[in-house]
Amino acid sequence: MKERIKNIINLTRFEQIIFGYTLKWLVITLIVGALIGSASALLLASLNWATSYRESHLWIISLLPIAGLVIGLTYHYLAGTAAKGNNFLIEEIRSSHNIIPFKMAPLVYIGTVLTHLFGGSAGREGTGVQMGGAIADFMSRVFKMHPYDRKIMIQIGIGAGFASVFGTPLAGAVFALEVIIIGRMRYDAILPIFLASFFANYACHAWGIEHTIYHMTEVPELGVSVLLWVILASLFFGLTARLFSRSIVFWGQTAKKYISYAPFRPLIGGVCIAVCVWLMGTTKYIGLGVPIIVSSFTEVQMWYDFLIKLLLTTFTIGVGFKGGEVTPLFFVGATLGSALSAIIPLPLSFMAGIGFVAVFAGATNTPIACTLMGIELFGIEGGMYLGIACVASYLFSGHSGIYTAQIVGSPKHIAYWKAKKGTTIE
Repeated sequence: MKERIKNIINLTRFEQIIFGYTLKWLVITLIVGALIGSASALLLASLNWATSYRESHLWIISLLPIAGLVIGLTYHYLAGTAAKGNNFLIEEIRSSHNIIPFKMAPLVYIGTVLTHLFGGSAGREGTGVQMGGAIADFMSRVFKMHPYDRKIMIQIGIGAGFASVFGTPLAGAVFALEVIIIGRMRYDAILPIFLASFFANYACHAWGIEHTIYHMTEVPELGVSVLLWVILASLFFGLTARLFSRSIVFWGQTAKKYISYAPFRPLIGGVCIAVCVWLMGTTKYIGLGVPIIVSSFTEVQMWYDFLIKLLLTTFTIGVGFKGGEVTPLFFVGATLGSALSAIIPLPLSFMAGIGFVAVFAGATNTPIACTLMGIELFGIEGGMYLGIACVASYLFSGHSGIYTAQIVGSPKHIAYWKAKKGTTIE
């Protein structure tokens, strides 16, 4: 009898602990999610305005070098550790050494809006994630949280920022779990991150922000031949993701090698981008490129569209302009998939859709998050093929990615460990 009473008491205490844990994170994520979602709404509204103004006043692209100099000077003299961007957030989650300065949020916001207003090629994910991380870490200090919970808070910032920018709460939450260490996730952070992603996405919509809708109008039936074609296409998606990641590093290293004074890098880079836009006679490859992404689902794109966007985006980010990489990765993947549909016997919208998420998966090393994003955006019908494409692209992209702070927790294949020992190459 005494043993039974003891077990009941222990069970009651456990339930009280779990209830307290859930209630704590429910309140915290409600507050933090609302703040991050509101920040994302401001960002998206600002980028919509910047894009519309630029397209109506194309002369403003000639001022991109000046905007680059302003961004360069601002980050050189004011940013400090915030200049490391997304990689700084990942490093702090792995091993906390510094606070994430709140100034990261306004600095990256202003830098991103200027980049888009004057004609740089960049995205918005990096900005949303950095704003979210800065807000979340600030709130962890307000709540005087334990260092263990602080790491979860930074992940909350990443997930909520991602979810609210793209309108994909499930993908945003899993992205925050998956992106830190390749091949591993922190499961004790699942509940808080999912809650925060939900609240952030809800808050963003509450401000009247609408996210772009993409239509995968035709999904082939399950079959071996379709599977083989998807895997073949994913080879191209994975290699493209690898090229994207390494191009950012290449342009960044090249800029540092030849231009020692950091603020001059986006200045000179801005001159190069403005000249390229003038020579091409089109603005389709700068900014977010959302209209081209949408058209990729209904019209076969030119084979070189993905490559031009890849080069312009990696150059823009490499020389020091601000913004994310994910929306350009969507552009690269969707246009590549659309172009491949001319030679691969699969539906156009289907190829654009799997390219959309697969290139993203390969470049960020987050195949599960990208699969969920595909399902959230396109529906469950193509879920199996979306998952296979994301995983295959993830494997074909190697162990590099757009986030250099990522470390390998579980390698993609045994060749990685052999390469570390010098017996073979990756």
